[in-house]
Amino acid sequence: MPTLNLLESMKIVQKHGIKFVETIPAKTEKQAIVACKKIGFPVAMKLVSSKISHKTDAGGVILNINSDKEAVNALTKLKKLSGFRFAAVQKMVKGIEIIIGGKTDENFGPTILFGLGGIFVETFKDYSVRVCPITPLDAKEMVQEIKAHQILIGLRGKKGANIPLIEKEILKVSKMLLSEKKIKELDLNPLIATPHDVVAVDTRIVT
Repeated sequence: MPTLNLLESMKIVQKHGIKFVETIPAKTEKQAIVACKKIGFPVAMKLVSSKISHKTDAGGVILNINSDKEAVNALTKLKKLSGFRFAAVQKMVKGIEIIIGGKTDENFGPTILFGLGGIFVETFKDYSVRVCPITPLDAKEMVQEIKAHQILIGLRGKKGANIPLIEKEILKVSKMLLSEKKIKELDLNPLIATPHDVVAVDTRIVT
């Protein structure tokens, strides 16, 4: 089953109304510097590889780049990784990391998953799952069911995420999984949720 690269996966999810952080590909040092100037520091730089799909495990994600020199150094590191095609330069965004994922089950068809994103979904196994299609009530319940729900709504004076926006994104992914028959697996991980927005910074699609 082929895994689409970041830009290929982005094209599909954006078609379904899912907002993605500004992302510019760069193969050379000059392209990386131009991308950084257009986006504005700080930026993140991510490996796009023909051989590596789990970028973080391979050291293929470099965060908080704050100068042209740091950008060049980051690109040099990424170029040494297996199957390097280009680097994706992205604006750094801060908020609560969430995941919306999905896969096609042999018995049930498309299923959808929601939980805290980044490393948390694998570390704590704290997520909710439904069979598609889902209703607005299903999306609401999926957000409420996870143990980390309190983090999403705000904890100890910290601002939480925009829960209605998260629910809308879950519904969009459900519709996408039903309409894009070629998708076998989907990870939108992470999306960054803030009080005002939900924006994806990484995605992976297996067809």
